[in-house]
Amino acid sequence: MSGRVQKFRSVGEMAEAPILVPPEDGFERFARHCARYFALAPKIYPRGVFRFRSLEEAQTARAAISRDNARRSRP
Repeated sequence: MSGRVQKFRSVGEMAEAPILVPPEDGFERFARHCARYFALAPKIYPRGVFRFRSLEEAQTARAAISRDNARRSRP
């Protein structure tokens, strides 16, 4: 990756800018993008070990955690 820094005045200008990464660097760029996304919107799981009386209760708890993480990542 080139050590060049680009500056933009708006998000629209940033979206229109050409990508300065060689095509063979595609996977590494994807991996960096994923790492950046997960740093900006981390999933938060409650601490500890939980016991559930049934599979349905466990699935309900998992759905609630997923819903909270999705709500937190929305602007």
